[in-house]
Amino acid sequence: MEYGQEHKKTYLITGITGFIGRILAEELILSSSEGREEIQIIGVGRDRERMRDTFASVDGGDIVFVEADCAGDKQLLCQITTPIDYIIHCACPTASSYMISNPVETADSIVLGTRSVLELARRLKVKSMVYLSSMEAYGVVKDIGRARTEDELGDIDLASARSSYSLGKRMAEHYCHIYWKEYGVPVRIARLAQVFGRGVRTDDSRVYMQFAHAACEGRDIVLKTRGDSMGNYCSSDDAVRAILTILEKGENGEVYNVVNESNTMCIREMAKLVASQIAGGRISVRIELEDAGTTGYAPDTGLRLSGEKLGKLGWKPVKGIVEMYRDVVREIGGSECECTNHLSFLHLGAPQNGA
Repeated sequence: MEYGQEHKKTYLITGITGFIGRILAEELILSSSEGREEIQIIGVGRDRERMRDTFASVDGGDIVFVEADCAGDKQLLCQITTPIDYIIHCACPTASSYMISNPVETADSIVLGTRSVLELARRLKVKSMVYLSSMEAYGVVKDIGRARTEDELGDIDLASARSSYSLGKRMAEHYCHIYWKEYGVPVRIARLAQVFGRGVRTDDSRVYMQFAHAACEGRDIVLKTRGDSMGNYCSSDDAVRAILTILEKGENGEVYNVVNESNTMCIREMAKLVASQIAGGRISVRIELEDAGTTGYAPDTGLRLSGEKLGKLGWKPVKGIVEMYRDVVREIGGSECECTNHLSFLHLGAPQNGA
């Protein structure tokens, strides 16, 4: 497949209609429109019409689409022959319910898909590639009283269907390491904390969006666990800057945690923060326990991520947890949300981590 007569700085983004892939593409397109650099984007996704609808307002000369499943359409990816400078591999299932009901497909999508993209990077001799991993690659760890560095991994239950995701991410990271060691593929790994904020999909079922909807609708937050699991968070805007920083300045074969350490808190603490600071105290937090084996919730973890390694590349997070929720409220419905009036009076310079 040949795209365009002249070679621009070309980015290939897999999973381009997903949350992270989409906002990365939008940031690069904005950069191009403002004249910061002339770029072309090749977007890879499983549904061409969805890709076109997602980027309907974008000039077709800036972005083209390849309809492919990275794990299953290796031959189609092999047909890409245009020069590619950078690859950002975002494609991955994210719904816990899907991981429980389709563990084989989850593992295949992560591991086989990543290897397929690494082969593409190897063949086209790209300048740099970033693989988007997850903090779930750490597995279950205890709180050691400080933030964990990238090499301090924990245990993963091999007998759990839910582990198809965390084990898959860990194996995909290993493929990145060995493709660098054996073939010299210049790949770096962004191990993401929970990312939300501007651009988030309002139908996302993850816990932060459930809390945001509850605040907007004036409903109590109902926890299905005790909320002891530690959460690590980063705003979508900060995450995009982090990924591009790793793409440009990261070391090959290395892993970088992407986290705003000031946002680290357990699920129960975040629920109380949303009830008090986002909903203005109009709602409360209740606990109604359910069996995690059927809901797909990840096991409790004491994980606190260290962002020190990424910080040495010059990246610093900007948005705190309250400002991240402000962005989510805007996405949900702006003035239609009951909590919007309360949020408009919050002083953004105040502490935002509920401490």
